[in-house]
Amino acid sequence: MGSLGDITLENNNVMCPPNPLDPEEFRRQGHMMVDFIADYYHDVDKYPVLSQVSPGYLRDRLPDSAPNHAEPIEAILQDVRNHIVPGITHWQSPSYFAYFPSSGSVAGFLGEMLSVGFNVVGFNWMSSPAATELETIVMDWLGKMLNLPKPFLFSGGGGGVLQGTTCEGILCTVTAARDKVLNKIGRDRIGDLVVYCSDQTHCALKKAAQIAGIRPDNIRALPTRQRDAFGLCPETLGAALAADVAEGLVPLYLCATVGTTSSTAVDPLRGLCEVAAEHDIWVHVDAAYAGSACICPEFRHFIDGVESASSFSFNAHKWFFTTLDCCCLWVKEPQHLVNALSTNPEYLRNKATESKKVVDFKDWQIALSRRFRALKLWMVLRSYGVANLRNFIRSHVNMAELFEGFVAKDERFEVVVPRNFAMVCFRLLPPLGGRSTRDGGLETANAVNKRLLDAVNATGKVYITHAVVGGVYIIRFAVGASLTEERHVRSAWSVVQEQAEALLAELEVQAALQEKAEAGLTEFTVHAAMQEQAGQAVHA
Repeated sequence: MGSLGDITLENNNVMCPPNPLDPEEFRRQGHMMVDFIADYYHDVDKYPVLSQVSPGYLRDRLPDSAPNHAEPIEAILQDVRNHIVPGITHWQSPSYFAYFPSSGSVAGFLGEMLSVGFNVVGFNWMSSPAATELETIVMDWLGKMLNLPKPFLFSGGGGGVLQGTTCEGILCTVTAARDKVLNKIGRDRIGDLVVYCSDQTHCALKKAAQIAGIRPDNIRALPTRQRDAFGLCPETLGAALAADVAEGLVPLYLCATVGTTSSTAVDPLRGLCEVAAEHDIWVHVDAAYAGSACICPEFRHFIDGVESASSFSFNAHKWFFTTLDCCCLWVKEPQHLVNALSTNPEYLRNKATESKKVVDFKDWQIALSRRFRALKLWMVLRSYGVANLRNFIRSHVNMAELFEGFVAKDERFEVVVPRNFAMVCFRLLPPLGGRSTRDGGLETANAVNKRLLDAVNATGKVYITHAVVGGVYIIRFAVGASLTEERHVRSAWSVVQEQAEALLAELEVQAALQEKAEAGLTEFTVHAAMQEQAGQAVHA
């Protein structure tokens, strides 16, 4: 492990360390780093997708204290290759199909490099005008690509801000909604506020609500049903709102999801917003994953009804070729964010802020400091253009459709929930009587699919993850890595089939042995009974 330099005492003389930001040394080391990363991407498909190391592996490989003397970049990169890379789960691998994608791109990387290189801290307009103004422009560009209603844009009185993650965006909007209501009814009534979501909503909402002071038992995770494709039914929401109002509670906030984590279910925005409007509650639309697809006209209908929502967000670092972290959040009434999140100490006062002609993004987020995230998003939009970005997304959807077709044609498997975007939720049908059947027991099916998933991931050739929806253990196959091609999807399906065949063969042997054992036990029982009867007859 190395450091930028060190100060040592020799003969009572202080040795000056090297300049930590020497342009020529940066140029030399920077070229080496770019080559290292480029080589990594060239070879990324050769690594096990899921890291195969054991917990604590790195502590055994590295020293227990930092070096006293500087070490060369060559030695550091060698250690990265030998010790760090084996412990990486390769999210950018073309055979990564787990969770949701964290797609990258050359433009995203270079934009990140620029952002890090400038290293500005753009908490207000004055601290770096370009950082603020580029963000307002890019967020309006992107809002128009999504065909968001004009009230969400800066040009329409609303506005967008780049957060780190959806978790931060939800926390900011919950806090804004909380203060908006408490300023009307009194801050002592915070214990009466209620937050709503479905049982498919990301756990980020629960975390954000608790941080914002909402009582845990006032967070309503409302049940969804398979017949509604696991979207939240407006009637279910209406009944919950009515029951809480009758109890003297105050409905505050609804988080509706477009593309849930478990199955990419879509909540019906228009119907939910109509119900929410009756109680004047804040509606946030979380489209963290699926929002990217909505730049394509054929997917835009999934966010129909957003015009009645209060805020909307999606993660550009998931499926929009922009590196982590980059959550895009739009609000119709930014003043509610500012009222809840602003601080104005003397040392931050300046003429630009007091003129009311600028945006200070420190008042739109939790932290004071903020990175120049807009650079990488701007570079992605300019480097590829809307047409190419749409086609990138369509190519992933087409590959998911291909995989879905493979599943549908194999009678041993089934697609569990409808595919909306680029993720297929499937399972191996439970074996019963030597054959796979849709009528097998749920507990057996879940156990079998867990074993199948573990076997597939243990190969290192592919990485996929699971969810449980409606009590059913499903395997999620999410296409979206930037390097994924059709051949990787075909290869992944081959791995699934190979492991399924091995597992089913093993289960068949186990079933045969069990059947034989049970038959032997029955034969033994009958024989014993006959002997007992014979003994009784002799005695008589």
